[in-house]
Amino acid sequence: MTDPDYIIVGAGSAGCVLAARLSEDPSTRVLLLEAGGRDTNPWIHIPVGYFKIMHNPATDWCYRTEPEPALNGRSLDWPRGKMLGGSSSMNGLLYVRGQPQDFDQWRQLGNAGWSFDDVLPYFIRAEDQERGASEWHGTGGPQAVSDMRVRRDVCDAFIAGAEEIGIPRNDDINGAQQEGTGYFQLTARNGRRCSTAVGYLRPARRRPNLRVVTRAQVHGLRFEGRRAAGVRYAVGPDVHEVRARAEVVLCAGAIGSPQILQLSGVGPAELLERHGIEPVHHLPGVGENLQDHLQIRSVYRCTRPTLNDEVNNPFRKALIGLEYLLRRTGPMSMGASQVYVFARTRAELETPDIQFHFQPLSADKPGEGLHRFSAFTASVCQLRPESCGRIRIKHPDPYAYPAIEPNYLATVTDRAAAVAGLRMTRAIAGSRAMRPFVAEELLPGPAARTDEELLEAARNIAQTIYHPTGTCAMGQGPHAVVDERLRVHGVGGLRVVDASVMPVITSGNTNAPTIMIAEKAADMIRADAARS
Repeated sequence: MTDPDYIIVGAGSAGCVLAARLSEDPSTRVLLLEAGGRDTNPWIHIPVGYFKIMHNPATDWCYRTEPEPALNGRSLDWPRGKMLGGSSSMNGLLYVRGQPQDFDQWRQLGNAGWSFDDVLPYFIRAEDQERGASEWHGTGGPQAVSDMRVRRDVCDAFIAGAEEIGIPRNDDINGAQQEGTGYFQLTARNGRRCSTAVGYLRPARRRPNLRVVTRAQVHGLRFEGRRAAGVRYAVGPDVHEVRARAEVVLCAGAIGSPQILQLSGVGPAELLERHGIEPVHHLPGVGENLQDHLQIRSVYRCTRPTLNDEVNNPFRKALIGLEYLLRRTGPMSMGASQVYVFARTRAELETPDIQFHFQPLSADKPGEGLHRFSAFTASVCQLRPESCGRIRIKHPDPYAYPAIEPNYLATVTDRAAAVAGLRMTRAIAGSRAMRPFVAEELLPGPAARTDEELLEAARNIAQTIYHPTGTCAMGQGPHAVVDERLRVHGVGGLRVVDASVMPVITSGNTNAPTIMIAEKAADMIRADAARS
């Protein structure tokens, strides 16, 4: 395809949505570039298959952070999807929109059109909700959302334990309120993952006005003056340049989008000049404002068999596979977690500030195999961390990974929330409902009793929950990167549409709001084109 109207860089959670929506107009030509491969690995489409595709260089970028001072110098793995669908093809499938107040805050920061009332129609438009349509939910959209197909006694007990300590039962955290406990819904249909590559891109690829190129590593943007005119990319040894008649749209995610901007001369001038890159536009916010949810895992040895026992028994493991093959149910239809708890650590808070992910299994980390003893995991994360980090290139080579500096636990509030979350974990585990299941606490371990000891344990065991956002933040201030229509400040013909534009991270898993952002962006792009 020569001179498409729109070049979209990145076929992930946002890029697939945007390519599908923009190509609905047969007169609009769209080129979608994806650095990874196709989503042909069968494990991509099996919900529990994320265990197989994480840490696999064929499907995962396999990023690592710089050593984190607040985590006692540990570097963390930061998996990101490297295939059609991006991280929506590798995530835990958990469908969480966030709190209405999240989006109202975006609007209060000066981003007109991003209040909850503004964005709710896009959540609804995207959704094909198994429970049916309502004032909060939609049916018939590309993104399937379905109920959990697995129930476990220990999961029911964890919900009951949360209720015992005053957390209400809430079977729809994407409805009138988020606070409460219940079973997650998944981005799945009939027991199979519904990534944006499946829900949006697959039907759209039949259109002659949409071209998808995989294994396309973008080297940089081509500028004519201060306008983005096209993209330079490589497929294997062959380097190509393509011109955009209308716009270039970066959908490469919270790591990839700021990296591409910096490589192309848009970013902090001092950083660019240090690496021999001539600045096109000094934009100091590019790569700043990095936010992520830091999870602290508590692991308990269980008095009853858990999924650990089933997976480690060859006969029972075969039965799990057979159940999924015949019925699309059972453990292979599970997402990354089964039960949620959204709660407040302080009574004066208006909305929940922590989230639990509960699993009837335990492992040192995804992809490394389950423990060979009966156990369950309760992870807790702070929903609205104050700590911010940054993404910065370390080399002008587009194949060189940037420095990822999350800057976790940098504030008093964040450290207090970590300790409070661990104490709430223990309160639920010590409830009457959970006592028949709990043999002993393995992580962080009973030796950690004081606030200082619990914080030190958190520093040693905390991991990312894979929600990087904010590095091309939307807003109007000196460190904003895009405006409320997602146009990059100071240059023309260029937008960013992905989780990097979130000015403040949403209160929960970030895939659903990223899809919403792309749905809304498609309408804005079409409206702006009609006016031009």
